[in-house]
Amino acid sequence: MPAHNWKRVRSGTFHAFHTAWIGELQKALNGGLLPKDYYVLAEQLAGEAGPDVLTLHSPDGESDWSPESAGPVGGLAIADAPPRVALRSEADESLQYTLKRKTLVIRHASGDEVVAMIEIVSPGNKFSRAEVDDFVHKAMSALRQGIHLLILDLFPPSKTNPQGIHWEFWQHFNLEEFHQPFDKPLTLASYSAGVIPVAYVEPIAIGQDLPEMPLFLSLDHYINVPLERTYRAAYEGVPERWRRVIEGRADA
Repeated sequence: MPAHNWKRVRSGTFHAFHTAWIGELQKALNGGLLPKDYYVLAEQLAGEAGPDVLTLHSPDGESDWSPESAGPVGGLAIADAPPRVALRSEADESLQYTLKRKTLVIRHASGDEVVAMIEIVSPGNKFSRAEVDDFVHKAMSALRQGIHLLILDLFPPSKTNPQGIHWEFWQHFNLEEFHQPFDKPLTLASYSAGVIPVAYVEPIAIGQDLPEMPLFLSLDHYINVPLERTYRAAYEGVPERWRRVIEGRADA
């Protein structure tokens, strides 16, 4: 199923789909994609951020566990199977603030450590410059605290973010110019939260199937998130009245 043009409907319709997609992602990840001792929860708070999906690790009482110090955690090893994306970009070492090691371990109310976050960008995140800045601030805060990110942006750049949310965020870590491809205005971006963060970016077109995207669990290991399958399952719940509008059918 191709990515749709969600600008054809009001934000409330996308919000309903957004909520369903979160549920499908949680079901898929907790249904066997994550290694043992990892799990996800939807719409949980972590530090300053309120991500759509939060990935947690239960270390079985090992209070000094951290993703950087742990051994193999399951999933794919980046050395053996690098993520298949169009663009890979490392943070610029000259930007000294990107080299700060995390000084705070974020924990959920359960006591388990926050490892990664998934954020689905909504129209509200791009409504104004202030909203864009707030989104970027929360994402930067998470990455600097050692939390890996996966950001799914199904809305084209606009006057509040001329090169898209990815560049609004990544320009604080890398000085190279990024230009959103005109024919691929939507962006999927995964970020590995090392001392020198790394971005894995896949621009996509409206009408293109959603590829799998990496979600990092440690600096060396990740899983592929089944975006297409979960998107398709969530879209099944969209009312036919709004599907006609979203899909641009003549009888809408």
